[in-house]
Formats: sequence, C-alpha cells, structure tokens
Amino acid sequence: MFNEKIHTRELVFLASLISLNIVLSRIASIKIAIGSIESIRIGFGALPVILSGIMFGPIAGGIVGSIGDIVGYYINPLGPYMPHFTLTAALTGIIPPLILKPIKAPIPSLWQLLIAIGVGQFISSVILVSYFLQILFKIPIVTTLPSKVIGEVINVPIYALFTQMLLKKINMIYFKAR
Repeated sequence: MFNEKIHTRELVFLASLISLNIVLSRIASIKIAIGSIESIRIGFGALPVILSGIMFGPIAGGIVGSIGDIVGYYINPLGPYMPHFTLTAALTGIIPPLILKPIKAPIPSLWQLLIAIGVGQFISSVILVSYFLQILFKIPIVTTLPSKVIGEVINVPIYALFTQMLLKKINMIYFKAR
C-alpha cells in the first residue's frame, strides 16, 4: 500500500502496532482454556499484525507478529516459550498481504480482506496452532480444531471490517500529512 522503504514515521507506526498487538493479545482478549492449555482466544490481538502486513508488506507484518509474540512472552508469559507460535504470529502478518499483492486497489474490498485474512488465519491459527499443540503438548487435533474454527469464524469478519475501516482512516491521515 505504501512505499517499500520504511521511514521514521512508518517505523514509529510499526512500533505502535507491536505495542498494540501485545496489549490486545495478552491483556484485552478472552481466553478459554480446555484443560491447562488455552484453546480459544477471542480478541483483536492479530489485528495490528494483519494491518501492518497489509500496509507495509509481508516482511513488516512478519516482523510485527514475531516481535509482538517474543516481547509479549517476556512481559506476560502464558506457558513456556515455544518458537512454533512465534512462527504462526509471523505468518499472521505475512499471508494476507501476499494474497492481496495482485490487487492494485489502494484499499481492498471487504470481500478481498475476508478472503485474505481468512486464508491467513486458517493456515496460521487453525491448522498450524492445532498441529503445534498436538506435537508439543500431545493434545489431539480433533479436540483443538473445532474450537479454533469457531474462534476464527468470529474473529475473521471482525478483523476484515476493522482493517478496512482503519485503512480508510489511516490512508486519509497519512496522505493528508504528506
């Protein structure tokens, strides 16, 4: 959406999105545990990661997701550190902009955002998180997959709607300030 080269303004914006990701993921989300493992997380934690990827490209989205996960772990750990989940956080910011890359519109339509974010969340949050929970904690995929699907059916439309609204507002402010 914006230039490939990241300037100070964009760097500050990305740092703000990392902070927002940490707060929304670790503090302002509803976590539902099955046993001792978090199974469903409903909240807006992925929104800053997705937004950074769509605005600044997949590399920026991956960096925001990774740094947000690592710093968030040290601020408020939810169990042992597992780099597997840092990978899924990075993919949350990498996949949607890659899917939207062929689209030349400055602001993607709601349907385009639903598809891009839905595919990204399905791969990262549904498939990979369920798989990693199985290989790391021996939790069968059949027990985690339904709850992950339910969580993302709720989250994806919210992410897409808020992403589109924020892109419109940020686009107006960003280009007005230049």
